[in-house]
Amino acid sequence: MATETYAGEMLGSRETQPRQLIVTIFGLYARAERNWLSVASVVKLMADLGVDGPAVRSSISRLKRRGLLHSERHAGAAGYSLSESTLDLLAEGDIRIFERSRSEVGDGWILVVFSIPEVERDKRHALRTTLTRLGFGTVSPGVWIAPGNLMREVRHTLERRNLVSYVDVFRGDHLAFGDLRAKVRTWWNFEELNTLYADFLVRYRPALHRVTAGKLTPCQAFTKYVPLLTEWRRLPYRDPGLPLSLLPPGWKGETAGELFDKLNRALSGPAREHATEVMHG
Repeated sequence: MATETYAGEMLGSRETQPRQLIVTIFGLYARAERNWLSVASVVKLMADLGVDGPAVRSSISRLKRRGLLHSERHAGAAGYSLSESTLDLLAEGDIRIFERSRSEVGDGWILVVFSIPEVERDKRHALRTTLTRLGFGTVSPGVWIAPGNLMREVRHTLERRNLVSYVDVFRGDHLAFGDLRAKVRTWWNFEELNTLYADFLVRYRPALHRVTAGKLTPCQAFTKYVPLLTEWRRLPYRDPGLPLSLLPPGWKGETAGELFDKLNRALSGPAREHATEVMHG
């Protein structure tokens, strides 16, 4: 349940919800705090983001019901820890978000073929969600494709989520026929993804000078960084990382990625300083 839910959190609505901000805060700061944050510190940090206490507690309760968080008390203080499955997903996400890779034509392709009966449609949904989150495109309803450099991640993820009995995985090259550049544009919705990248650039590029000039306080850095990361984190999961030669003209992904990297370097340290002060203040 937590696996599918967190995938939904990552790939969900473009409107940022309080629970998405909470997941970001736990992902950024709980793991360095022995996987635990007090309710009081989360409420204070969310208040800095303009979210009131009742909304925070309601969102935490929903995350707990969905299995992402577990309640724990430390030294008499109420708090929450991330579930094991969510910790695994966050570790996967760190690679996708902070260590993005781009494939080369010589990497070839991965094909996942599956046919799941209607009586197991929950598994079909879980598999489709997983493949989407891994960056797969759709060749046909039961045939999905991704760049070959993702093979290790694909195999590990399908094994960990107990989906291997439903799929066959192949690896190979595109030999013939037709223009591969035209074909990939039918397998992935690059227009939608490019629009998301363009929106990200419009939203965050104006702040670049002030942010990189170090003119923000730690609290201001925190209020910029958590929404930034929350909005950005869904994009690497939509982007298969295809070779640039196969992408459409005017592709915004590289420019958006460079902007994120600059903002991440400038904001992550001061934001953590503020969060640490709140958590231990």
